[in-house]
Formats: sequence, C-alpha cells, structure tokens
Amino acid sequence: MQASATTEQSAGRAFPVQPIDLAGFGCLVGYGILAWAAQQPGEPQFAVFFVVVAWTALLTFGFYAYQGRQAAPLSVRRLILWALAFRVCGLFGGPFFEDDYFRYLWDGYLFAQQGTPYGTVPEAFFTDPNVPEAFQRILDRVNYPDVPTIYAPLAQLSFLLGHWLQPGGIVALQGMYVIFDVLTILLLLRLAPARTVLLYAWCPLVIKETAFTAHPDILGVCLLAGAVVLAQRDWLKAAAICLALSVGTKIFALLLVPFVLVRGRLVHWAIFAAVLALLYLPFALQGSTDLGAQMVFARDWQFNAAAFSLLSSAFSDFGARLSAALLVVGFGVWCYVRHRRTPGAVPRGDWLFGVMLILAPVINPWYLLWVLPFAVVYPSIWAWTASVAVLLSYVTGLLLGDMDLHPYEHPAWVQPVEFGLILAALAWDLLRQRRRRLAGADAGA
Repeated sequence: MQASATTEQSAGRAFPVQPIDLAGFGCLVGYGILAWAAQQPGEPQFAVFFVVVAWTALLTFGFYAYQGRQAAPLSVRRLILWALAFRVCGLFGGPFFEDDYFRYLWDGYLFAQQGTPYGTVPEAFFTDPNVPEAFQRILDRVNYPDVPTIYAPLAQLSFLLGHWLQPGGIVALQGMYVIFDVLTILLLLRLAPARTVLLYAWCPLVIKETAFTAHPDILGVCLLAGAVVLAQRDWLKAAAICLALSVGTKIFALLLVPFVLVRGRLVHWAIFAAVLALLYLPFALQGSTDLGAQMVFARDWQFNAAAFSLLSSAFSDFGARLSAALLVVGFGVWCYVRHRRTPGAVPRGDWLFGVMLILAPVINPWYLLWVLPFAVVYPSIWAWTASVAVLLSYVTGLLLGDMDLHPYEHPAWVQPVEFGLILAALAWDLLRQRRRRLAGADAGA
C-alpha cells in the first residue's frame, strides 16, 4: 500500500495538472458536445453551435491573456496534445452547416474513373446508369451541379487520395487535412512563440472548418506556411516549390508569391513556374482545368460581402468587381514596396488576405484560414475577432428554414453584427497602436 501511494504521488509530480489543462479540458467538453450535435439527424441547432464557439473562444483567448502574465513558458507538448484532442472530436462529428464535401467526394470518384475531374458538369451524370448507387446519392447533393468544379489540381489530388482510401466517405479527407493542420501548427512554432501559436491551434474556426468540415484550404495554408519558413532560412528553391503547390491548391496563395520570393533570383521564379505548370499540364492536355469555373465564380458569385456591397451600390456589378480587384492590387503594391525594406521579415499576410477578403464579393468562413497563420506572427484583436464573427455568416435562410429568405440570404441583423464586431476590434487595434506611439514619443522626449 505504501509503495502504491508513493507511485501515485510520483506520477502526480511527473504530470501535474496545469492551467493549460483546465482550459484544454473545458474546450474539449465544448467540441465533444459539438461532435455529438453533428451526429444527430439534421443540422446542429444554432444555439448549440454558437454557445460552443463562444465558450471555446473565451477559454482560448482568456488563457492566452492569462499566459501573457506568467513568467513560465507555455508547454508546447500540452498545446499540441489538446489541439489534437479537439480535432479528433471533429473526426467523430463530421461536416455540418454546408454541403461542399459532396463535391469533394464526387470529384474524387470522377477523377478515379476518368483520369480527370474537369470538363464535365455533375448534372451530366444524373441519368447515367453506370454511376454506383452510393455515388448517385452523393451526386444528388452536389451544389450547383450545372457548374464545373472550381477546385485546383492539388486539392483534386487530395480528393483522389481520399477516394482511394475511403470511397464515398469523408473521414479519410478529414484525417488527411487534420495532419496538414497539425503540420501548420508545427511550422508556426518556427515563426512565433507557443503562446501566440495557441491562438491558431485552439481556434474554433480552424477546428470547425478543417477537422469537422474538411475544407481543402488547409493544404494551401500549410504549404504557404512552409514556404515562409523555408524562405526565412534562405532555402528559396524549396520555398518556390511549396509556393507553387500552395497556388496549385487555391489561387489565393498567388497574392503572397512576390513577398516570399522577394530575395529570389530568376532560377527560383523558374522553379515556381515549372512546378505550377506541371500541376496543371496533365489536366490541360485532357482539355480542361479549374480556371474556367474560377472565372465564372469571380464573375457571378456574391455572398457575405463587406466593402464590395458598398462598391456594388456605386458601380455596376462589373465595375464593382474591377474596382475591388484594382484596390487589392494597389494595396499589394504598397505592401510590397514596404516589404522590400525588410525582405527578411515574415510578409504581412494578415493585411494582404484581410484586405482581399474585405473587398471580395464572397467571404466564406474558411477563407479566414489564410489570414490566421499571419495573425499568429502579428497578433491583432481584429483578426481573432473576425475568426469568431465570420461564423455568423452560416445564419442563412437555408439553414434557418426561413421561406421568406433566399437560401443563401442573411437575416438583416447578421452582417451589421458580423462586420460591426470586426470594425470595433480594428478600431481597438488602431487605438492601441496610437497609444504605444505616443508613449514611445514621450519616452524619447
């Protein structure tokens, strides 16, 4: 009995409960509830979802603030173990509030059958007797079946791998994307202290959009983070390859290419172009890629727009889209000129992607995945507030079952609250910066 008691005391000393464990366990309870709700018939109730989001966000941001007052460093091992636990909940829960994953499953099947997911719209297979029954059920739930797939080659390769591992199932894709999500956390630990990496590792939006819903954006985000880390170490050839693979996952990454390769020579740009061309070439030779559908998306889609809504009230639709594009390019040029003064610094991807999204005709919640890694390196209140506020965009006529609203229309209160919270957080950031400058000027005087 004495030996047993001594062993228990030794174990307690070896693995003492720390404040991070209390915060982590509280978040785990929230994600466990969300996983249970996602498994029930129909969609989770908004009340359950937003209570879980508020609870986990408060614990995460609260612990971040608490840790900032502590002398002891944050345990990286505990940070990662809890982050993994949250993501396991997502694997058990599965997708909710959207149906994009049916397109992933269909594209994976079509890729396996025809050698390319491009060139044929899903509705062309509605009456095809050769499509297995399980994939007919998936096909019936693909949104916009009259539009070709918009997903880029590397995302399509991940869909194909998911199909080989689990035909017609989403868990294989979820698991694959969780791996890349965890790799992103490890890469961020190369760029920022563990305390700020916790903001990403425990972020409710990241866990919902990656572990639960299996958005392929995380592939591009991980590769972009890898390119930044490699460029920091002057491994520019490897950085160029990662950049090309990131762009080959989603065109968003193109915005950061000049910044990551700011010190690159012609050979590095040639490597980038060659790898990107190799990704597209097999599909182009078969007659089609994602670029045609991307043009349709850029020309016609609008959802949850912020500044673009103001532009569209002043100009025609084409004029608003052109104006938004020119503003993004202009801001990018200004950022690039600024970045060239300190080419070794991590690019301000939070500014670049943030401005791009503010001006974009479409702001889906998972687009914030591109902002948040840079908000780890450059912490701000606005970015992490946006990571929570943008989840309000799921409140649509379709999910509310409100016949008075169009399927993807928001109730009148959603966007004022969503963007009002982000603007208030941005104002707070600007006020803090002004106070610091004034304090610095006073100290210098």
